[in-house]
Amino acid sequence: MKIRYLFIRHLPPEKLKIFKNVLRETRQDSRFDEMTNFIQHGDTTVKEHCITVAYTAYFLVVKFGLKVDERSLIRGALLHDYFLYDWHEKSMANMIHGFTHPHKAFLQAKKDFELSHIESDMIKHHMFPLTPMPPKTKEGIILCIADKICATKETVMGRFPWRT
Repeated sequence: MKIRYLFIRHLPPEKLKIFKNVLRETRQDSRFDEMTNFIQHGDTTVKEHCITVAYTAYFLVVKFGLKVDERSLIRGALLHDYFLYDWHEKSMANMIHGFTHPHKAFLQAKKDFELSHIESDMIKHHMFPLTPMPPKTKEGIILCIADKICATKETVMGRFPWRT
């Protein structure tokens, strides 16, 4: 699977190795790959979206030299939309998906993973300001920013047939 890079520059090799290791660990013995079955924005699957958001968040941390728990940042971002259902299906519950999916993703992730305080905060609060409670961690704030960047790109670029 190809990460839909938002930036021309890529992670330095040692940081890319950390990213790939956390991704591999997260995929192992979990339902992470089931996210391929669901579309997030445009024609982007939830799995592609989560990997791209995690990469973007980590890229921002590396680019600006921010001090964070790198493993928790990557893993929390990989799991931020771990809700495992098709929110495009017509139903009352899906009409308010934007407001409710952080809690649903948190509950699903908690079933399959042992989450750190940082990862829990990231998943629960990544939709701020759509949901009222802001993240309490630096990693959560970075995830909010990376998620908005990626979601905007996926939604807008999905509408243009000439996109790459």
